[in-house]
This record gives sequence, structure tokens and C-alpha cells, in this order.
Amino acid sequence: MILHSERKQPANWVTLRSTAHYGWLIPFLAFEWVWAWVAYLLSKWSFLEVLEYLGSFSVLVAVVFYFSESGDRVKQRHYQAWQVINTAQGKGGSGGRIEALQELNADGVPLVGVDVSAAFLQGLRLTRANLLRADFSAADLRCSDLERADFTLANLHSANLRGSHLEYVGFSQTDLGDADLNGSNLTGAQLAGATLDGADLSSSDLRDIHWGQIKSVRMANIYEVKNPPDGFVAWALKNGAVQTAPSNQ
Repeated sequence: MILHSERKQPANWVTLRSTAHYGWLIPFLAFEWVWAWVAYLLSKWSFLEVLEYLGSFSVLVAVVFYFSESGDRVKQRHYQAWQVINTAQGKGGSGGRIEALQELNADGVPLVGVDVSAAFLQGLRLTRANLLRADFSAADLRCSDLERADFTLANLHSANLRGSHLEYVGFSQTDLGDADLNGSNLTGAQLAGATLDGADLSSSDLRDIHWGQIKSVRMANIYEVKNPPDGFVAWALKNGAVQTAPSNQ
């Protein structure tokens, strides 16, 4: 709220000059006296008061427009994120895709069918992401956090998921052939219809995985898996899995 108080009329020059006890003060008093009169006269000009109100009103209008256009800014941000992802499609390296994917997921945007094959995405955080039919084949996802993400029907063939958080991830009908899952946490993962041929599961945590309908585990390495469900190891070996110590041990 703008408050205006009427200024007092400045004293006349003769009265003011008589207060100067030293001659060298007179120029300073004159300077101050002139501007006091300017301020006094302007304070009586209603037009300036109107300008002040208009200035405050313009700020209000700017705030209203800022919030009214917030949806357009979000759409523009999402468009730019998708542009980053699609432009780098099929290329190695990150190319800003880690930040773009995380931003879209944080805004609740489905990442259905996204293609980041062969990308360097180490440390990616996409918890609860909708990655239905996504293509992460040959992508480097080491030490990523993908807890509760949905990879149903996705392509993770030859993906490097070593040391990643994959708790309660949906891998239904997912191609995990030749994927590196060494040391990853697969607690509660859904593997119905998943293909694990040649996958490296050594030292991974298999607590409470849903494994009853796994499609295939031929040549999958289950060396020293942790917390395997009852019957899983025997079933896996019977269906072509192996227990081979990694070459670096």
C-alpha cells in the first residue's frame, strides 16, 4: 500500500540564510533549499501519485501472467528434454540425456518407448519410471537407481546394470539377455516372461524375486547369488544356468 503525506512548504530563503553561522555553508543551504522546493512542488502533482499506482499495478499484472503461463513453460521444458533425448539417439556418451530423463520422470512424464540404446547413463535415477517398451540395449547403467521402475516389454539386452538398485522393478517379458547384473539388488523384482540368457547375475541379491515364469536362463551366471528363493538355484541350473566365478576374482 502506498502512503502519501503532504510535505511542508520550505522556509523562505531569507529565513533559511539567517541560520547559516558560517559563510561557507550558504552554497550548501542554497542547494538543499532548491531541492526542497522541487520535492514540495512535485508532492502536489497527482500525476506522479498515479504513476506510482500504475507501477504497482504492472507488478501485479506481471505476477498474474507469470503464473498463468506456467503450464506453457513446463511444456517447453519437456519439449526441450525430449529434443535432447531424441537428438542423441543411437549415439554413445550421455549428451545431456541423464538430466533430461530424470527431469521428465520427476514431472511424472511417461518414458514409454524411449530409445537410449548404447548411451552412457551411469548413475541414472529413474525411480518409479514408466519405461514400457523402452530400449536400453547396450546402455551403461552402472550404479543406477531404478527402484520400482516398469521395464515391461523393454529391451535391456547387453545393458550394464552392475551394482544398480533394481528393487521391485517390473521386468515382465523384458529382454535381459547378456545383461550385466553383477552385484545388483533385484529384491522383489518381477521376472515373469523375462529372458535372462547369458546374463551375469553373480553376487546379485535375489530376495523375494518373482521367478516362477522366467522365460529362459540358458548360460545365465548365478555364481554366489544372495538370498535366492527356495528352489531357484536348482531350477536355474536344470534349465541351463551356470555357476562360474567372474574372471576378475
